[in-house]
Amino acid sequence: MNPLRRLATLGQSVYLDELGRGMLRDGSLQRLIDEDGIHGVTSNPAIFEKAIARSNEYDAAIAELARGDHGLEEVYETLVLEDIGAAADLFADVYADSHGAAGYVSLEVSPRLADDTEGTVAEARRLWAQLGRPNVFIKVPGTAAGLPAIEQLVADGVNVNVTLLFGLERYAAVAEAYLRGLERRVEAGLPVDGVASVASFFLSRIDVAIDPVLDELAADGGTVAETARRQRGRAAIASAKLAWTRYQDAFGGTRFARLAAAGARPQWLLWASTGTKDPAYPATKYVEPLIGAPTITTLPRETMDAYRAEGDPALRLTDDIEGARRDLAALAELSIDLDAVTKKLEIEGVEKFVKPFDALLEALDRALTEQRA
Repeated sequence: MNPLRRLATLGQSVYLDELGRGMLRDGSLQRLIDEDGIHGVTSNPAIFEKAIARSNEYDAAIAELARGDHGLEEVYETLVLEDIGAAADLFADVYADSHGAAGYVSLEVSPRLADDTEGTVAEARRLWAQLGRPNVFIKVPGTAAGLPAIEQLVADGVNVNVTLLFGLERYAAVAEAYLRGLERRVEAGLPVDGVASVASFFLSRIDVAIDPVLDELAADGGTVAETARRQRGRAAIASAKLAWTRYQDAFGGTRFARLAAAGARPQWLLWASTGTKDPAYPATKYVEPLIGAPTITTLPRETMDAYRAEGDPALRLTDDIEGARRDLAALAELSIDLDAVTKKLEIEGVEKFVKPFDALLEALDRALTEQRA
């Protein structure tokens, strides 16, 4: 069996970390659903900047919008909402057949709102209403300002994909925000069986940040050199495995059992940033060790192709949890402050979404100006 399809038999959904009008129109996204059994799509400002600003797939749509009295961000939203809606419609059967466990497409609020709770809530509500589909996630960054927004949106019945999670304490706070949102709905007599959420834990960027420090320690020699060499490329997987234990703590006890009795779903972990950045690592590095149920792995096209060709699916997520604890303890022994690293990654992650978002708006502004000249 296709290794991508085999992941589903092990309880792990596969999402594509890419979206563009071309794949919607040429049938390639539908083929991924039919042939590989993918269960959803994630998007972000960088993905749409690549799709819209670096292709001619949207030229006709931009020309049509230029004829009207549309503002710049209105044009952006029109293009993006059309793609997200079309993709969600392709996954409608997956959503229905899985009884709401799969088939979701994610759209992110403006990254400029990462530190604006009220702005995030307002924009997420508006995008959710405009899309009008149950199999959509509105992506909200798991920043300090994002936490109360997540709680409020869940209480409102909005499906939320919490993005840019790097640290264990912040992940635990996100799970808590989701639980509080559900509890508020139950207390208000509102249904919870239609509310879904995932927590996107980012992987490769953790190793990208820590490996160079380990390399320096290894190059310096001394008593820590061997430990530093051994720990290279281990921080992300170890963090993810311990995030899984936090998931079990949050959703395996009596608190969530009461919510589940009312129809609530757990907030699944979603493995993000699964494409390897270091050529020394195999393409499937951030897929193979984290296969477990119930989870989601979201793969860029290159990683998906690699896994289709060489994947070896097996349940490994719960393997050697104590080893994962030792790996993170070893970082502390090497004076690497993982909390400081993950906080910096969160700040940089927001910036990495703001820059392509701004670049996309600039490209759209130029295109609209040319059309209207």
